[in-house]
Amino acid sequence: VPLLLRRLMMEPFLGTWKLVSSENFEDYMKELGVDAAARHAASLVKPSVSIGVNGEMVNIRTESSFTNTDVSFKLGEEFDETTADNRKVKECAMNNIVSTRTYEKV
Repeated sequence: VPLLLRRLMMEPFLGTWKLVSSENFEDYMKELGVDAAARHAASLVKPSVSIGVNGEMVNIRTESSFTNTDVSFKLGEEFDETTADNRKVKECAMNNIVSTRTYEKV
């Protein structure tokens, strides 16, 4: 997909978003192996997420009172990510556990 088309596809997602609801996030974290204390703390956090594009790279910054994380990647390419609890991952699909987090553009 040409760079211009990828940028146009990303346009609706660019900007800053705040969490307004979260479903099954604690179950999702449990399946990931996150300990109970960290799951409880993370379930109380209402992060904001900023999404931007720089050339071919998509940049996502998540900020909360718990921790801040940054990830950059090219659309359509596998990438490494460090989770908020400092684990290295490649994908976030976990054994049919679906976590829905709804954000609202700020």
